[in-house]
Amino acid sequence: MFDRHAGSERVVLVSLDFGEPDYADSVEELHRLADSANLEIVGLIEGRRARPDSALFAGSGKVEEIAALVQASEAGLVIFNHNLSPAQERNLEAKLMCRVVDRTSLILDIFARRAKSAEGQLQVELAQLGHIATRLVRGWTHLERQKGGVGLRGPGETQLETDRRLLGKRVKLLKDRLVKQHQQRTVQRRARLRGRVMSVSLVGYTNAGKSTLFNALTHAGSYAADQLFATLDTTTRQLYLPEAGEIVVSDTVGFITRLPHTLVESFRATLEETIQADLLLHVVDAASPNRDKQIAEVNKVLAEIGADHVPQILIMNKIDLNHIEAGVERDEYDKITRIKLSAKTGAGIALLRDMLVEKVTAFKLPAVQSASRTLINNEYHPELD
Repeated sequence: MFDRHAGSERVVLVSLDFGEPDYADSVEELHRLADSANLEIVGLIEGRRARPDSALFAGSGKVEEIAALVQASEAGLVIFNHNLSPAQERNLEAKLMCRVVDRTSLILDIFARRAKSAEGQLQVELAQLGHIATRLVRGWTHLERQKGGVGLRGPGETQLETDRRLLGKRVKLLKDRLVKQHQQRTVQRRARLRGRVMSVSLVGYTNAGKSTLFNALTHAGSYAADQLFATLDTTTRQLYLPEAGEIVVSDTVGFITRLPHTLVESFRATLEETIQADLLLHVVDAASPNRDKQIAEVNKVLAEIGADHVPQILIMNKIDLNHIEAGVERDEYDKITRIKLSAKTGAGIALLRDMLVEKVTAFKLPAVQSASRTLINNEYHPELD
């Protein structure tokens, strides 16, 4: 049996081009993910293929090139910018003689490092267990062969079944705890609905500046940094607007291209603040050349979690980086569709506050009250509006 290495902070990155139009962007994002995990990048191996190799993903020649760099750099970890099957990871580790992980594992590791709240940690662990469940057999390949024959039943089969049973129990425990957290949020949400308090959620691609904007609006002091997934836990604060009263503002986890499905499922409870919001502020890095793709990716995830029905306004942040003036854009019906601002310098924040006053005023009108969302069994049914 191959003894898996514990891994180290020195890492070799591997990215293969299968003809995707956003390949260069994904490579840059892989570098930023590795930086966010505090890893020392010693090299990048790239290549072009028509399709992944079924056994080694990269093909034998490319694997030899990776192995040479691993040995020369004394790296203890190889990260693929792709999703690997359990068999591919096992085969690669045997060839490279070091720890091999894929993009999903890297993102899960970053989430595990950054989650601070009890609920966030529960959600990350649930996502990790979901990922581990598909790879549970890997550590016991030497025992798995002992499934048949007289006198050969027992150690391998028993250990695998025990591991699966323990994992299943832990998953159930985590889900039960998350249900209790969900019930607490439901009570809080009902109180807000009774008091007609408008709920606003900040959403956007990771590192778009959501937390910085959240701090500029609410003076919450949430952690903000120029790195991917700087904050994971949803933070909610009340914001008092002298002209309109109180609203509730929530800062949510950022999205990313190919966000692991296990994470989307695990964080669905947290993202309910987004689903149940009255208004989404979709924060965009206006200085990013990939902003259109990032907007599309965020809208894709919003549709996946069922939040695509919530009205949203684009907040073009970081205008100080490309010297754009603060301003407001409206459609042909005079509705605000986009606000250009800089959360860092404060330019345009007053315009955002004015917009919120306008939205809260409309939210509290009797005509709007009759069109408010209907909650049945804590679920939104737009067909009953």
